[in-house]
Amino acid sequence: MRAGVPGLDSPHPLATGLPPAFFGSRFTSEFVAAFDDVLAPVFATLDHLDAYLDPRYAPEDFLRWLSGWLGVPVDERWPADRLRAHLTKAVEAVLWRGTLRGVAAAVCAYTGEEPEVTDTGGVAFSTRPNGPLPGAPATALTVRVRADPAIDRDVLDRIVAAAKPAQVPHVITYA
Repeated sequence: MRAGVPGLDSPHPLATGLPPAFFGSRFTSEFVAAFDDVLAPVFATLDHLDAYLDPRYAPEDFLRWLSGWLGVPVDERWPADRLRAHLTKAVEAVLWRGTLRGVAAAVCAYTGEEPEVTDTGGVAFSTRPNGPLPGAPATALTVRVRADPAIDRDVLDRIVAAAKPAQVPHVITYA
């Protein structure tokens, strides 16, 4: 009795690579077939690796791992369809991580609403030599969210913390 995934054959059977002297042996055929059974799911996964990395097509049990791999915090209670939508929208947040646009994209991916994100301008330059810098001397980030009151505020706080520069403190206000 052969083990493996029923109906999943190896696209590259190992028996085809054996020298002709081994073709007539029943033992060799069954022995090599056992490796084919083990390797068939590996080949299937590798042949479709791009689908595993795309939240629209990834298997449901792979989505949470994908969110962790991308560094995108998610609500553990979300169903798969909500998680797929969030991860698809979070691509922009990952690409722009550390910027106002990235913070806004991350919050929007989670809440579905475009937030108002402002900073104090702690990173700036003066138009005159030795002149005063615009903005406040200390950096700070404020995220104003118009969102459903049922959203998990702890998850939203983790999302903002992951999307902003690490050294910048943040405040989230709700409208």
